Amino acid sequence: MSIGNSPEADRPSVGAALQQARIGAGLTVEEVSATTRVRIPLVQAIEQDDFSRCGGDVYARGHIRALAHAVSLDARPLIDRFDAEHGGRPAPTPAAPLYEAERIRSEPRRPNWTAAMVAAIVAVVGFAGFTLFTGGDKSSGGPIAAGDNAKQAPAPTRHPSTIKPPLSPEPSDSAVAGLPKDKVTIKVTARDGQSWISAKDASGKLLEDGLLKKGESKTITDKERIDLVLGNAGAVQLYVNGKEVKEIGHKGTVERLSYTPGDPQAG
Repeated sequence: MSIGNSPEADRPSVGAALQQARIGAGLTVEEVSATTRVRIPLVQAIEQDDFSRCGGDVYARGHIRALAHAVSLDARPLIDRFDAEHGGRPAPTPAAPLYEAERIRSEPRRPNWTAAMVAAIVAVVGFAGFTLFTGGDKSSGGPIAAGDNAKQAPAPTRHPSTIKPPLSPEPSDSAVAGLPKDKVTIKVTARDGQSWISAKDASGKLLEDGLLKKGESKTITDKERIDLVLGNAGAVQLYVNGKEVKEIGHKGTVERLSYTPGDPQAG
């Protein structure tokens, strides 16, 4: 359908032409909206020659062209009439001279990838050479620099967990002689691990009770007798009246012992 050859007075408006063409094509507003993706209220407004909802003349021309294509109508005469009724197309902005554009726009500096690659290669080769040189010196077993100023390699440090606490020295004869003969003296040391200990006198009075951590010691004295309970007997070093008691028990076992003044004796 074309309206370009009709007299000016007989030609319908842009909206009316689009509406007539839609009806003639047997299409509804909803179908045209689905085809052109122009919202239904906007299609209805354009068919009533209300272009205020289009958002500007540029968008209005685009909607007219889309609707005309959907109803098989030539859009050119409709757009020309729209321009004539709405002040015509805006004058195109003259392009700036080429020399002025070149003067305004500066060419962005591009990174010098060649120089960067050369620097990276030099760094890698230098690092590899340094590693090879130092590795060769270490394998020969000698210091890197010869002479009086050559540094010896530091001795390897031991992890604290691998260092065992010093063992308690065995008492000397003078220390044993210095202990009172009329009392029983017990010294318990958690040598190989923690141990729970409990000590009572002959009347059942509690002299000591608690956890002995690894490396700690307790000395207990009584006039008559000491009844001793060791929770982890194999980890304990025991001295009774200055003499060490061997083979108290195994680790994790509970041993009950009793000692009086004089030589150690198991109760």
